Formats: sequence, structure tokens, C-alpha cells
Amino acid sequence: MFNRRNFLKTLGLSGVGLTGFGWSTANGSDLLVPNSQLTYKPIRVRGKVSSPEGALADVVVSDGRNVVASQKDGTYELISTSDREFVFVSLPSGYQIPKLDNGSANYFHRLDPRKDEQQVHFKLEPTLQSDENHHFMVLADTQIQNEYEAEQLLTVAAVDVKQTVDRISDPNMFGIGCGDLVFDKLELFKDYNQSVLTTGVPFFQVIGNHDMDLNVRTDQHSGQTFKSLFGPTYYSFNRGEIHYVVLDDVFYLGADKKYIGYIDEEQLSWLERDLAYVEKGKTVVVSLHIPTYTGAVTRYPDRDTLGGTVSNRQHLYKLLEDYQTHIMSGHTHFNDNMVMGDKLFEHCHGTVCGAWWSGPICYDGTPNGYGVYKAEGSSLSWQYKSTGEDIDCQMRVGRSHPEFAGEINVNVWNWDPSWEVYWMEDGIRKGLLDRRTTLDPLSVDLHLGPELPSRRKWVEPQLNDHMFFFTPQDAASSIEIVAKDRFGREYKEKLV
Repeated sequence: MFNRRNFLKTLGLSGVGLTGFGWSTANGSDLLVPNSQLTYKPIRVRGKVSSPEGALADVVVSDGRNVVASQKDGTYELISTSDREFVFVSLPSGYQIPKLDNGSANYFHRLDPRKDEQQVHFKLEPTLQSDENHHFMVLADTQIQNEYEAEQLLTVAAVDVKQTVDRISDPNMFGIGCGDLVFDKLELFKDYNQSVLTTGVPFFQVIGNHDMDLNVRTDQHSGQTFKSLFGPTYYSFNRGEIHYVVLDDVFYLGADKKYIGYIDEEQLSWLERDLAYVEKGKTVVVSLHIPTYTGAVTRYPDRDTLGGTVSNRQHLYKLLEDYQTHIMSGHTHFNDNMVMGDKLFEHCHGTVCGAWWSGPICYDGTPNGYGVYKAEGSSLSWQYKSTGEDIDCQMRVGRSHPEFAGEINVNVWNWDPSWEVYWMEDGIRKGLLDRRTTLDPLSVDLHLGPELPSRRKWVEPQLNDHMFFFTPQDAASSIEIVAKDRFGREYKEKLV
């Protein structure tokens, strides 16, 4: 036992009552949730990080507030408190990602708030080959609400993901479930887990606004079911030369389904400590559910953005300013790539469920799908993978548009400012296509009207920034549209 009074003095809290924290069992379950009538206490956590080769030094361990690194002999120690739920390891590069029985990554241990002294050890296995080069997938908004949607996820989307896994054949591949894994029906987490298991790769999970326990009194309690299945809602890990961070940016307001995009002080403070162990200039990949920022802010200037972007994003950007940062998000059911300076790139992904499992596309015309990323050292490259289509399916060409009659329209859904989109007539290159902010014509056909789509009548087509237009010089010629991405890959579609 250690001296609690001396510990409180080190925190500067010896003169104040530590009520307002503590733990009790909720509703007869085995979930431990804070109880304001109890008093929290310090907990000393000791442990060792090791592999079959022996002790592992400089591995970061945290309880979500304190962040320490293992010593030369692999040991670590931190003083936690009984309001902390987990101790977790920031998995180091070169070591495998352990999996839970549900297929998600296993990098944490649950603390027992009743014990003053606890031992938590992390035993890691080396990767079968170097993870300096590796792949990962980002699946945003699987968002299943009923048996039909769970079946679609398992028999259509997850099958496509497994085919991608098999095609790439990378033993270091992993997935990121970028939030809204279910649609308020938390009992369907079991179906989501089944789909993850079929992919054969470990998944790191992000909490979304539809993954929360509702009707709890504060945001602090909104993640209990999620955490009982997947562990902490914010954490970090490493693969190759890249540092990965997962954050919880859905702040529940304690009434109905109301929330805002906001990263609380606890997480920002933890992230600051976590990044202190990351060399400046490295690539950092941050995954969260609500995008920090999207083009919808300018496309719909009169809309309230509190639930659609992170209101205190500038403070997150400040913490990340010394790194090459890629932010992975979902939530919006459209595809947006936001290039913010030369160090920050946000990928807001089209969704696995499209427009809430109502058809083949999101409401901006992006096909149902997910992001596929390749890391080579500290560099990332990526493509959007449309469910049921070849990886090179990167645009859709149409002859009619409700706003621009007589022009050929092209939706290049994963476009960013480094792409080049042009057309060819009879093998001769013509000009660049004209990019406009407008609706996707297929989305208009499938979603516009009070009875469309039949499964989700509230879905409406949404403006996007990746529609392109041109008028052929000779309508009788053979016409081909070419889109070249920032990595020099060319995608071609013939006008038929």
C-alpha cells in the first residue's frame, strides 16, 4: 500500500474533498460507471512490456490521463485514480496487433477501481515481416439499424472488404471503423462484430454519435456500452514510421440525440502528452468520427455546423502543427478531401452504408465504399474503394444533368486539388473539365422527392465540390474522360 496522503499532496489536492468521482455497478450489470456519491482514490499501476525476445523499452503506456514510457527493463509505473477505466499500450511498430474475440484490436486492460495496487503486463509478438510498409482501410458509417441492414453489411460490404484484404495480401493490414458502427441499436454491435471477424484483419474502433448510450446525464457516461466491447474511446498506436491516434469528438449534450463536434480538455491534454513521445516531423494519422472541417461549411453557409464539424478544431491543429497530419473522418455521408496548408489533410470518407442502406450511393453521388491506404515509410497514398466495383472505378460519367443541360457531367468523388481531369476525342487530348459545385444527377434521380428513396424518405441529394463538366467538340467522336490523381494514377471512362 502506498501513502495516499502524500500522493494527494503531490497533486495539490490534500485540502479539497475528492467527491464527485468513484464507481458503482450500473443496473445490475458488470459495467462500472462513475457515481457522484462516492470518493475516488489513487491507484498504483505497475507492469512490464515484453516480447519473446525480452523486455521492451520506450513503449508508451497510459490510463488516458497519465502517459509514461517503459524503462530499459520493460517496467513502467503510473499513479492512476479510480475514475480511470483502462490502462492501454500504444502498440509499438514491429509488433503484431492482438485481437479480441470480436475481431477488434486488443491493446488495453480494464482497471479495477476497488484495488489500490494493480499489475498490468503487456506481452507483444513481433510482426511476421517488417511493417515499415503497410496498408489500412477506413470504414465510415456502417450504421446498421435492423436485420436487413446487418445482412447487407455481412453479405455485401464485408465480402467486398475481405476481397480487398485478399487482393492486397499484406500481413500487417488493419482496419479502422470510423464511427457510427450501428444506428442507435446497440444490440446490433454483435452483427457489426461478425462482419469485422469475416475480414480477417484487426480493427481499431472509433465511437460515433449513433454508437452512444442515450439518455445518460452527461457525455462522460455515453460510451459505456462501446467501451465494454472495444475499450477506450481515445488511444494511440504505431505502425512502421507512422503514429496513429484515435479520438472521441462526439460530445453528447445529455438530451435525446443531441451532440456537438468537440474534443474535451481531457483528450487534448492526453494527446499533448502522447505526442511528446513522437518525433517532430513524423506522419501522424488521427481518426475521429465527426470531421474537423468540410466543404459543406461553404456549400451550405446558413447551416448550423456544431454537429457537423469540430468547434474547437484549431486547438487540435495547434497540437499537430509539428507533424505531417492526415485526419480520417466520416459522419457526413459524402466524400470530401480538405487540404489545409502543406501539413494537414483531412479525408472525410463516403460511407459503407451510402445513404443509410437506401441504395448504391451516398447523397453526394459517391458510391457506397471505404478508403484504402498504403503506407510506405512515412508517406501515404490512397484510393476510394467502391463496394462491388474494381479499385480503379473512380468516377461516373453522365449525359444529362438537371442544371446543365447539353453538357457531359462527371462525378470524380475522391478528387482533391492535385487531381487533373480532362477529356480525349478520337485519341486527341482536349481541355480540362470545368469543376462546379452542384448536385450529382444520379442522386437527384434516386433521392429527390417526398417518396424517395423508399427506405429512407428523409434522404435528399446534397451539393458536392467534385462534379465536372465539358461539351465535346464533335459529339460523333469517340470520347474518353481521364482523371489523374495526385499519385499519377490514371483512371479512364468512355462516354457511351
